[in-house]
Amino acid sequence: MSFERYEELAELVPAEIVTHSYVQDAELPGGAGTLALITLDNDLDHSRPTTLGPNTLIGFGRTLEGLKERVSRGELAAVAVTGKPHFLVAGADLSTVKSVDSERLGRLMAELGHEAYDLLADLGVPSFAFINGVALGGGLEIALAATYRTVSTGAKGIGLPEAFIGLVPGWGGVYRLPRLIGPGNAVKVMIENPLSNNRSLDGRAAHDLGIADALFEPADFLEQSIRWAADVVRGTGAHAVAERRARLAQYDDDAWTAAVAAGRAFVEARTSNAAPAPARVLDLLEAGRTWSQEESAAAECAALAELMQTPEFSATVYAFLDLVQKRGKRPAGAPDKKLARPVSKVGVVGAGLMASQLALLFARQLQVPVVLTDIDQSRVDKGVAYVHAEIGKLLGKGRISQDAANRTKALVTGSVSKDVFADADFVIEAVFEELSVKKQVFAEVEAVVSPECILATNTSSLSVAEMAADLAHPERVVGFHFFNPVAAMPLLEVVRAPRTDDAVLATAFVLAKGLKKNAVLVQDAPAFVVNRILGRMFGEITAVFDEGTDAGTADGALRPLGLPMTPFNLLALVGLPVGQHVQESLHTAFGERFHVSANQQKLIDAGIKGLWETSADGSPAVPEHTLALMNRGSSPSSSADVLRRTQDALADEIGRMLTEGVVAAPEDIDLCMIMGAGWPMHLGGITPYLDRVGASERVNGTRFHQG
Repeated sequence: MSFERYEELAELVPAEIVTHSYVQDAELPGGAGTLALITLDNDLDHSRPTTLGPNTLIGFGRTLEGLKERVSRGELAAVAVTGKPHFLVAGADLSTVKSVDSERLGRLMAELGHEAYDLLADLGVPSFAFINGVALGGGLEIALAATYRTVSTGAKGIGLPEAFIGLVPGWGGVYRLPRLIGPGNAVKVMIENPLSNNRSLDGRAAHDLGIADALFEPADFLEQSIRWAADVVRGTGAHAVAERRARLAQYDDDAWTAAVAAGRAFVEARTSNAAPAPARVLDLLEAGRTWSQEESAAAECAALAELMQTPEFSATVYAFLDLVQKRGKRPAGAPDKKLARPVSKVGVVGAGLMASQLALLFARQLQVPVVLTDIDQSRVDKGVAYVHAEIGKLLGKGRISQDAANRTKALVTGSVSKDVFADADFVIEAVFEELSVKKQVFAEVEAVVSPECILATNTSSLSVAEMAADLAHPERVVGFHFFNPVAAMPLLEVVRAPRTDDAVLATAFVLAKGLKKNAVLVQDAPAFVVNRILGRMFGEITAVFDEGTDAGTADGALRPLGLPMTPFNLLALVGLPVGQHVQESLHTAFGERFHVSANQQKLIDAGIKGLWETSADGSPAVPEHTLALMNRGSSPSSSADVLRRTQDALADEIGRMLTEGVVAAPEDIDLCMIMGAGWPMHLGGITPYLDRVGASERVNGTRFHQG
């Protein structure tokens, strides 16, 4: 077998950062023979993940060819693959993949992966994957091709995220995974996790599902894995593995059918089937129930080749690679991190749900003392109890150790006195969204903290400058706007008021990174970025409903975008009073272009939680008693008209924001909407989308992105 026919691909990417396949022999304990250990390493620092491109896969395949020859000569009893510290392989290099500019070359790329991985699966001796760290996409598919797998308890980032980035698991994963862990669990890994903010598994979860056969601690992971491999090679461990696999992978035709149906329902609910990749994954899974591995491989290659040429994949690469991976990690306008001040204690004003979530985040990620305050002891106790309960849940799920749980709980305390902030370096308020309340809070905090202590506000819409105006040191105040739920939403809007100094801003960005959030620099303008855009969108949808458009048409008009939730359902989730309060604030700031619905206020006054209720047949409907409360017009719009009207409104508002300098560039708007509002990756950011549908030119006379 030769890899010469793939040289054409290798020439496409001469600058590929190659992940090398380094081989060393290790004698298995107990006289079990020689194991050839392949270590995948790109020879860069430990923070730079190993990835897969044509040159990498060719090198990997040729290494396996050489090892297969050694097996035929009786020199090897086993072969294993592992990675450099913290990584097995982080998947395909998307910058390489986007260079594949034809379906023919895409198919060739897919076939290259299969040819290399099939060698690992058929060496003539047992093969092992020692998953020591990140194993995503093609990285996990390497492990799935091996006969046996171990995983480290310290490993994070394990999964098949292809549906999220516009592709399918094209190197055997869609065939091998359901046969290993059952079709229901395979749908979780290939569909539910990717479409849930690109969630992944840790080592323990991967082992529990059956992806890995054995679980070891990081400190001696490689040694333990080799010792375990020796038991398997000798036959003493293989029987137990077979029994466990049989138990975890129990399924029948009905279970397979049910898993596919559940996957399709999930895709419909999350994306409205607006993106092709998730459905294609499920098509392969459904048909693959009766396919041979060779038939599945051919279909995977065809699907991968086609999807790589779709506009949705191109848009996803821009959104994920250029925005999330690059711009998101190097925020535009952030001051030099050398200016940042150390933060060894954090204060949180408030002990409600948002404040408690913030306390948990700071304690878990920064591992510094965090103290909550509120107006009475019962509220303080409730907030601290919430944090402790959430830590208990993490412990129960095996996501943290007992020791880590005890340490984190000990870090979080509460008090009714703000005097506890005297030695804090960073205090954030998360109290009621009322300017006078927040000003009073900051005045009380400034009276007890050091001159160097930074004061942050989690406001979603109020002026940071006004909040700081009466303080002795207004330059210490910065906006630090999280999104709910705090643990899940990756965006952090860092708001610079006119007098915020660089050291304060630098500290905010360093903290954001420590909290594992993507920070975007935003100027102090009402509602900042995400809430302002969503407010304009909600205003248009509620306006057309008030004008007489039926609820189904108004709420479903944006369905072609594949948003994670319809406008009316999202309003019900955040709460009609909260939505109305934000809309009123925006109307006060910007005038009539932000519609405030009198009908929505009538629902609030009547105690109604949302527009929709479930009808007798299980479908959503607006009850007659709800409609009777409202005064609506007689000028309905079509779904197409509502969509175009909303597109134009969004293009108008974003154009104004860029003119005002709310952010540095359209890319920052895109990043905020992706990370803070779940804007679909397959649309490639909100501003490219508005360019493609013509809204930018219709409203502003020019595109947001030229060329």
